[in-house]
Amino acid sequence: MKILVAGGAGYIGSVLAPLLHEHGCQVDVIDLMWFGNHLPRGISATKRDLFSLDATDLAGYDQVIFLAGLSNDPMAEYDPVMNFVQNGALPPYLAFCAQKAGVKRFIYASSCSIYGYTENRLYDEDAPVFCSYPYGISKTVGERGVLQQEQEGFSTIALRQGTVNGHSPRMRFDLIVNTMFKSAMTDGRIVVNNPAIWRPIIDVRDTAKAFVCAVRAEPELSGVYNIAYDNFTVGQVAEEVKKAVEKHTGKAIDIETRNTPDFRNYKVDCAKANTQLHFRPDCAIADIVDSLFAHYADYGDLTKEDYYNIEVFKKIKKQQTENALGAH
Repeated sequence: MKILVAGGAGYIGSVLAPLLHEHGCQVDVIDLMWFGNHLPRGISATKRDLFSLDATDLAGYDQVIFLAGLSNDPMAEYDPVMNFVQNGALPPYLAFCAQKAGVKRFIYASSCSIYGYTENRLYDEDAPVFCSYPYGISKTVGERGVLQQEQEGFSTIALRQGTVNGHSPRMRFDLIVNTMFKSAMTDGRIVVNNPAIWRPIIDVRDTAKAFVCAVRAEPELSGVYNIAYDNFTVGQVAEEVKKAVEKHTGKAIDIETRNTPDFRNYKVDCAKANTQLHFRPDCAIADIVDSLFAHYADYGDLTKEDYYNIEVFKKIKKQQTENALGAH
């Protein structure tokens, strides 16, 4: 099977692309390479703007996986225009090109962020979405634009991912478990802004496995699927990270609670993915911390800009502005 992973050189793609390769797929990656290229040899990676692609470029692929776009709230709020273009317009455009090219399936990396602030109950895929923040709104627009193109011979699947964590060759420390791990290791404490809010959590290895399940699903299957290991309050996440870090280091870790308001609160039901995609995650929070600790010596300075998407994004935007001014 020949698969294009659009935006596949990032945090998730650097785990997913090699996994697809291990499963016998021919994998090509097209990415702007904002965060470099950490893919292994044997996987073709091309630096290119995805908006420059058309149906001709996608001809011959069996499936397209879309991982591109702006990846979190800070980036979306820093540049709302680019957020809505990259997250709202690009996925439907690429799905349109894929359908015209004869691609059989388009898999979109959506987000549980689209649920926004929910009531104190599990939300399944039929629940309403209420997010009023730029990132969640744009992911909703992108998801709907992809799904509405489903037709006979062209499957569209959206994986609404929980907050992804754990080790990746393209490492990040701006994700809840990873951030708490960083703080525990460098400061000996974990800061919890609001311990009561809920988040669905998933390891990046399980995320990659979910995409493989989607790739291997029956040809006629389309739809939306929540993807997470489980739901935790932020306070519970902190306690789990504290316990795991203390196990590895033998040092006591403090938890500082600030009770800062946060209007993003959601927990999700993942039964549909289990039933229809046969997706069963393996990695609990302790396993996520284990993976981070196993690579701790490789990370060096955990505060360096390369590990934080918003910092890399700011540098890129600054360089683009300087280049534009220089062109004049």
